[in-house]
Amino acid sequence: MRLTSTPGSDRPDPAESVAKPALILLAHDKAELRDELARVLSTSGWDVEAVDGRAAVATARRCRPDLILADAMIREPDSLPFAAALRHEAGFNEIPIILLSTQTTEEERSTKEERIECLAFGADDYLAPPFQECELLARVASHLALSRLRQEAAGRVLRSEGRLKAACDLVGISLYSWNPATDVFEWDDRIRAMWGLGSSAPLDMSVFLAGIHPGDRKRVETAMADCTDPAGDGVYHQEYRVVGIGDGVERWVTTHGRTCFEHGRAISFVGAAIEVTERKRSEAGLRASESRFREFAQHSTSVLWIIDLEGLRIEYLSPAFEAVWGRPPGAMPQGLELWTESIHADDRAHALAAMERVHVGKAAAAQYRIRRPDGGVRWIRDTFFPIRDEQGRAWRLGGIAQDITARGNTRVYVVGADRASRERLSLMLGRAGHEVQPFDAARAFLDAAPALLPGCVVLDFAASGDSGPLVVRELKARRIGLPVVAIGKSGGDVETAVQALKAGAVDWVEAPYGDDAMLAVVASALARAVGAAECDLAAELAQTRIAALSNRERQVLEGLLAGGTNKTIARELGLSPRTVEIHRAHVMESLGARTIADVVLLATAARLQPRA
Repeated sequence: MRLTSTPGSDRPDPAESVAKPALILLAHDKAELRDELARVLSTSGWDVEAVDGRAAVATARRCRPDLILADAMIREPDSLPFAAALRHEAGFNEIPIILLSTQTTEEERSTKEERIECLAFGADDYLAPPFQECELLARVASHLALSRLRQEAAGRVLRSEGRLKAACDLVGISLYSWNPATDVFEWDDRIRAMWGLGSSAPLDMSVFLAGIHPGDRKRVETAMADCTDPAGDGVYHQEYRVVGIGDGVERWVTTHGRTCFEHGRAISFVGAAIEVTERKRSEAGLRASESRFREFAQHSTSVLWIIDLEGLRIEYLSPAFEAVWGRPPGAMPQGLELWTESIHADDRAHALAAMERVHVGKAAAAQYRIRRPDGGVRWIRDTFFPIRDEQGRAWRLGGIAQDITARGNTRVYVVGADRASRERLSLMLGRAGHEVQPFDAARAFLDAAPALLPGCVVLDFAASGDSGPLVVRELKARRIGLPVVAIGKSGGDVETAVQALKAGAVDWVEAPYGDDAMLAVVASALARAVGAAECDLAAELAQTRIAALSNRERQVLEGLLAGGTNKTIARELGLSPRTVEIHRAHVMESLGARTIADVVLLATAARLQPRA
């Protein structure tokens, strides 16, 4: 076999095909032809390592050429063709191999069979005589250029995969695939760990489904069937629990993926999964926290409220707002106009100034009066505080409004003592922090009693004469909740004290008395007054909620208070047990009750008696 020479101008320039001189391994048993081929390749600018067939594989392992040009007849000792022997070794899959035939034109049929055999065993190209020098050089240059392009593309893919892996590792995302035809999965170690599996455990659909929580399995199976339906969009997105097959640990997983279709058939699926156990735990904790907050707000006598600072809109008002402000929370517009108008004109600027301080991130407190729709006046102590976002910026305004009408504004009414005694007693009580209002006559006090603030009465029985017991009895008869502390001189006769207590006084103080003894008795009486006022507030709230029930719900409530069951109440009212159950649930919700015991307590506070 000889090469046919061609003009040098027809030769390809290897410098145009590759960036630097490539190393070509030339393997041929015919020394004359090997030398001629080496000359042609070297003259074209490539580095050439020329050896005979016996040294071909060893030389290839040693020098790692960029291209191999070899005799098609070279065989390994085990008769394995040269190309096949190299392809079985790591690192030689991407090196181009061109095999040269030694057949003549008369052996054309054998040449075709040899070509097919060479290509089947891993050769990239095959040259049969006769061929021109330029054809050989063109094929070598072409394969070197294609090899360089493949290497560059492989490098870009590796770099891209590296960046993708780094990004996935950074956020904990795992990529996976699924073959819908064979039900075989490909998972990385991170997904295997979610399922409690080792790195060598086999994966298929049965393993995948075995790890999914029984409560979520049917939903996941349905979603997988939907995403492989050619009639759909192939999109898959699910969030479910996984119970580790090997470790029994419950984890939450969220996954997104898409199915690829071909000719109306699902052929592959690629997805990404990430463990979200901590997020789900945080969400559960947040829901539990919100539930506790609403439970607290539902039963608190203080008004809890939240305002959006950006839009100055009311976002939340607790149920106690109705008992304090006299309006249902749902009746309040989102704006602050009605709330501002409810504040007493003399206190409005002070309250709004306290709210303004929260805009700059400071907590504040204010006491102010409000006017209710029924004309009543309540004293409010409001605590304002900022609610900050993750950046520390105040974006919500929260507050706790307490009705202190029966607390911070209690008074001690000194009645009936002579002027000197009234002044001395008033001075002593005032120094102790009490607000004191004296009355020189019992009748003047009784006339004013209905309009007085909550508190207690210090009544001088001796100075009041027969009016002393009258004052106590009349307060009791008129249901005016002002506890009476009687003071006087019994002279050793306990009958006077007994009469005062029988009339309704809560305590008796023997004169002369010490300041400490008087202050202790007054404090006890005021505590009794505050307790009574709080009971009245609870009763008012309970009465308001019960009044909002429908007639049928009221009938069901009365049946519950009488100890009836759903069936007995249904029989009595001519309803189905299911209908009674629905009314009962709404009654519980409306009253803010979780158990029948809570319902009984609310009914008792509202002074609602069960029917006989």
